[in-house]
Amino acid sequence: MMRLQKYLADAGVASRRKSEELIVAGRVRVNGVVATIGCSVSETDLVELDGQAVYPTGERVVYAFYKPKSVICSSAEGEDRVKATDYFKDVPLRLYTVGRLDYDSEGLILVTNDGEFAERMTHPRYIKEKAYRALCTGEVTDTEVRRLRNGIELDDGFTAPAKVRINSVKNGRTDLTLVIHEGRNRQVRRMLAYFGHDTLRLCRIRIGSITLGDLKAGERRLLTREEIGDALR
Repeated sequence: MMRLQKYLADAGVASRRKSEELIVAGRVRVNGVVATIGCSVSETDLVELDGQAVYPTGERVVYAFYKPKSVICSSAEGEDRVKATDYFKDVPLRLYTVGRLDYDSEGLILVTNDGEFAERMTHPRYIKEKAYRALCTGEVTDTEVRRLRNGIELDDGFTAPAKVRINSVKNGRTDLTLVIHEGRNRQVRRMLAYFGHDTLRLCRIRIGSITLGDLKAGERRLLTREEIGDALR
């Protein structure tokens, strides 16, 4: 027997936490009965998500994917916009994105069917740095850089100290690299907007030890066992 949320994670449905949300939403049935948190299942039980049978898979994969701009990180049915998982229709596994990257941003997102990996990469107790390359309006001054490095107060509280490097300033625009380890919604954009800078382009280039590398928009690569192990350390 195992907890239902672990069963769903092992089946590549979502991380354990996301699986719990699916259960609470009443979308999961066990032997025809709507499941509840705390439910345990065995291999002989019929588990269904939105009316479709769910089976564990023995193959665990993790992809690094360059999410293009105007693509969403969602697996929701009935969504008209292009999803990151649409780029994986040729992969015969149920895949989902780890974390999120907003619609207007581009760059590295991880796509997997490994619930344990997703849990480790997103849970707050496992701090994973995220590095972004940003192009914004105006000149980001030395004073602003110092304040970003110390943390600033946004509408949802103070940010943790960020690592900031100015790459160039020209034609009234600043190209910079920011490294954070929080996962607030549109955080980098809001940090720059705090000082009056509009973000013109935002690309995530690293999550923990996993880098975007030479990938171009819409491209992917399968991570090796060594890369996955390094990412979880």
